[in-house]
Amino acid sequence: MSEKRGPSAIRMASTDEELVARSISGDADSFNELILRWERPIYALAYRTIGREDDARDVCQETFLRAFRALPKFRGQAKFSSWLYRIALNLCRDWMRRQRRTPVVQAPEDVDLMDLAAAAEPSETIEDLVARQQQVRTVQRAMAALPDEQRAAIILKEYHGLTFQEIADLVGCPLSTVKTRLYQGLVVLRRELAKGQHAKEQKKEQKFS
Repeated sequence: MSEKRGPSAIRMASTDEELVARSISGDADSFNELILRWERPIYALAYRTIGREDDARDVCQETFLRAFRALPKFRGQAKFSSWLYRIALNLCRDWMRRQRRTPVVQAPEDVDLMDLAAAAEPSETIEDLVARQQQVRTVQRAMAALPDEQRAAIILKEYHGLTFQEIADLVGCPLSTVKTRLYQGLVVLRRELAKGQHAKEQKKEQKFS
């Protein structure tokens, strides 16, 4: 005898396109399922773009509000997720333009050695953990200093796994432009990491000199 599945299980098994179609028909639960499915990625995109938790939450909420209002106009030319990403990115740009602020680094000034040690791999020393945390901060600072287009290309490709073509469709530019932005951004990040590594080695030499 086949197992009966309730409405919630059916929605979980549905594609985004099916949930969108049912949402347009007035099924509020289907849109709620889309929110549950995409809330974390959209928040992560907003946070990585503007670097402020509260503002990233506001952007995330506004993204779904605008998506809900515009849903009847969604024609499926792009994936629903790409459509959401585009709305979120536009909201992030509006936020930065309105606030006249650049993205910030939400990294602590001091490293909590006890917290780090609790999550440490057995083979890692405290020095290794501190160095790793410092490297993360270096990457965050370099990311914050990148032009918006380069930062968006890196976030969408490296953190969210979009293809070059998906990014090109999302931001509305040629494929070659996306590749150039990603390459230029990664060059800057590698250069900043190399500088950080050099500074760390200098400190180590001074410590033992």
